[in-house]
Amino acid sequence: MRPPRKPIQVVSSWVRRQPPKVKAFLAVVTGMVALVLLRAIVHDHDNLYIAAEAVHSIGIAVLIYKLTKEKTCAGLSLKSQELTAIFLAVRLYCSFVMEYDIHTLLDLATLAATLWVIYMIRFKLKSSYMEDKDNFAIYYVALACGSLRGSSVSQTWEEVGPCAVLALFIHPSTSHHMINRFFWAFCVYLEAVSVLPQLRVMQNTKIVEPFTAHYVFALGVARFLSCAHWVLQVLDSRGHLLTALGYGLWPSMVLISEIVQTFILADFCYYYVKSVFGGQLVLRLPSGVV
Repeated sequence: MRPPRKPIQVVSSWVRRQPPKVKAFLAVVTGMVALVLLRAIVHDHDNLYIAAEAVHSIGIAVLIYKLTKEKTCAGLSLKSQELTAIFLAVRLYCSFVMEYDIHTLLDLATLAATLWVIYMIRFKLKSSYMEDKDNFAIYYVALACGSLRGSSVSQTWEEVGPCAVLALFIHPSTSHHMINRFFWAFCVYLEAVSVLPQLRVMQNTKIVEPFTAHYVFALGVARFLSCAHWVLQVLDSRGHLLTALGYGLWPSMVLISEIVQTFILADFCYYYVKSVFGGQLVLRLPSGVV
């Protein structure tokens, strides 16, 4: 006699059988319910953004623990870490010249940890780096120009290019200096796509070990909290926040970037939660995920 299945297993099995449109609808409904709960529980919605940065820092701390304990960087994307370091450095500059608050300190700590991770992957643990699996070309997605070949560094800079071009044309129309407005837009766009190479590595390997899974899940939570912060701020200000950000396409692009970041990681987070409740230490991704 088969033992009764857990409720989470019943629900996940039902969701898995649904067509893509139904899954998308369920994801949107789940997100809306979570936003309503956050709006009721968290009164100062600025705390959501601080929480997002703190969760990102925790994710990096998990990576540091993995690299120091297991002495391997297998399953990690160097390109994702380099893109993360770039957008954090740019955002740190913007924070210094435009606001300088708690976000500045959190970004500084996260950037320092990310640079250390890059150093470990590039030099100390290079032999375990899965370069053949780290083959995602964001340039292809952004400009539909085909896959690119070359070193990780050259591909990373090729991925940065489209974000810079987009920032040149669509950026804030505030009173800040043009350079600062360009950098602000650039880091928003780059952050939105920085996790894609990591997802590609996991797609290629199909099996995700625990520490890498914890790290990517932390990114997913951080992205959702950041998205919730912006959405709730817009709702609370009845749209006035969008006006404060400037005119034209920029206000919409901020929200779109936040939503895109959240949905990019939503599918992985679903399988992560399913794996945790199912008692599985190693996350196995089915074909087509991420």
